[in-house]
Amino acid sequence: MARTPASIPAAPKPAAKAPRRKKQGAMSVADARAFIAALAQANPHPKSDLVYTDPFTLLVAVVLSAQATDAGVNKATPALFAAAPTPAAMAALGAEGIGRHIRSIGLWQGKAKNLAVLAKDLVEKHGGEVPRDREALEALPGVGRKTANVVLNVAFGEPTMAVDTHVFRVSNRTGLAPGKTPRAVEDGLVKRLPPEMLGLAHHWLILHGRYCCKARTPECWRCVGAAWCRFPDKSPPPVAKPPRKGASV
Repeated sequence: MARTPASIPAAPKPAAKAPRRKKQGAMSVADARAFIAALAQANPHPKSDLVYTDPFTLLVAVVLSAQATDAGVNKATPALFAAAPTPAAMAALGAEGIGRHIRSIGLWQGKAKNLAVLAKDLVEKHGGEVPRDREALEALPGVGRKTANVVLNVAFGEPTMAVDTHVFRVSNRTGLAPGKTPRAVEDGLVKRLPPEMLGLAHHWLILHGRYCCKARTPECWRCVGAAWCRFPDKSPPPVAKPPRKGASV
């Protein structure tokens, strides 16, 4: 017997498509400046979490901080800087001697080798001083654009913008200066932020990303720049847990 049309099961309806999220736009220049001003007002005197005493120890600490935490670097550097407080002393210590002090830091073998050559180059090519020149800094082993920017900014007061993972995330998530690469973000920040604020802007953004605009769950409910932020999925404040039954109040 032929099947009648009524006996043929109906085709399933296509699943509803999830609504497409609207493309997140960049802040206006006015909003970008208001956002950074709010961070500045909340923390007028920001400081790096890295511990250092001069341009050389800053340079070493920043090189060591690549793919490592500032807290981890700070645990290792006191003994290293006590043993080798100058480029000449660190060059004399050599890679093996440096390595003994930084084994707790990720990628320590490569960093020890880089620091030994870096210290030697500072002595032989720069009179034992950290150069105040981007090209010369980036020619040193283990020093890229970000590290050079940190040293130029923090040690010498240059209006440079170092873009690490925190600055990159905050700039893209908030719409402050979106970019697909760290260099694109750097150029956007330099172009959009007031020149007089560039000296401290990278500190504000790093600290904001580290302690508020966190990677997994941004704490939007306490963000001083939330009024200008373009992030559409702002996280609500955590719900207070009810007291346990029988617990004293």
